[in-house]
Amino acid sequence: MFDFDIVCVGDTKIDIFLTLHEANAYLRLIKETNELAIKFGEKITVDKADVLPGGNAANVSVGTSRLGLNIALVAEIGKDEFAQKIISALSQEKVNVTKVLQTEGQQSSFSTVINYKNERTIFSEHVKRQHDFYFEDISTKWIYLTSLGEMWLDAYNKTAEFVKKTGSNLAFNPGTLQIKSGKDCIKNVLSVTNILFVNKEEGEDLLGYPQGQTSIEDVITSLQRLGPKIVIITDGDNGSSAIDEKGNILKEEALGEKIVEKTGAGDAYSSGFLGAFFYGKTIKEAMAWGAKNSAAVISKVGAQTGLLYKTDF
Repeated sequence: MFDFDIVCVGDTKIDIFLTLHEANAYLRLIKETNELAIKFGEKITVDKADVLPGGNAANVSVGTSRLGLNIALVAEIGKDEFAQKIISALSQEKVNVTKVLQTEGQQSSFSTVINYKNERTIFSEHVKRQHDFYFEDISTKWIYLTSLGEMWLDAYNKTAEFVKKTGSNLAFNPGTLQIKSGKDCIKNVLSVTNILFVNKEEGEDLLGYPQGQTSIEDVITSLQRLGPKIVIITDGDNGSSAIDEKGNILKEEALGEKIVEKTGAGDAYSSGFLGAFFYGKTIKEAMAWGAKNSAAVISKVGAQTGLLYKTDF
C-alpha cells in the first residue's frame, strides 16, 4: 500500500517556449480583436527557446512536493525520449512516479507556447490516451484532480468513486475539455469536492454565464451551490477570491511581480494554497501562499521553474 499526502491526477507533457521580442517585425498584436498576426510563410527568429516539463497535474505535483509533502502523480504518457525526460524531472523533484503509465508506441504530448508582450499563446496537443488509471493500492489524504485529454470521463468517475470509498479530500481544477462539456458531466465530481479551483473565465463558462457580465461574488456563490465546500477563483491582476463553508467571501490581492511568462500561474496558486491548507493554515493564509507562489512562477519562463519551497514562505 502506497501512502501519500496528495495524489495528483491529470496530464503531464513537454512545453516548448518560444520567446519573441516586442520589436519583432514578423509579429503584430491587433488590440481591437485581441489577435496575434504572424507573417505567413516567413522563417522567424526567436530570442530564446526552452524545452521544459509541464502539464497541470505535473506542475501541481512538483509545486506541492517542493513544499515538503509526500506526492504521487497518476498520469499516462507515451514511451519516447521525451517521456524519459518527464520521468527524470519528476523523480528529481521527489514526486512518486509509480502510477505514471507509459504506453508503448505513443509519443509524449506537447504544448508550444509563444511568449510575446508578456502574454502567452498556447498551442496544446493532447495525444489520445485511455487514462486507464487504478487506485486500489493507494492511500492518500488528498486527491488533486485536474485536466485530462479527450477520453477523460472514466478517469474522473474512478477518482470520484475513490474519494467516496476512502473519504479522501478532493481538490478539483477542471480543464478546458471538462468545462466545455458542461457542469452536468462533472456533477458527480463537484458533489464530492472539498476545494474547487478555477479562474474567473472558467467559472463563468462552467455556469453558462456571459463573459465579464457577472460579479465575482455571484460567480463564486453559484459555483458553491454545485457542491464544492470551498471555491477559489483567481482573476489575474485582480487577485483571488474564496468562499468558505459558511458562505464568507475572502479577497487576496495579486503581488506586483514583474511578468516574464504566465504559464503555470494557476497551477502555482493551487500548489501554494493546497500546501498551506494541508499544514493547517487558514483560507486567507493559504490564499497568500497561492498568490506568492504564482507571482514567483510568472517571474520565470516555464510552469515549474519558479515554484517556491516551504522555506520561502
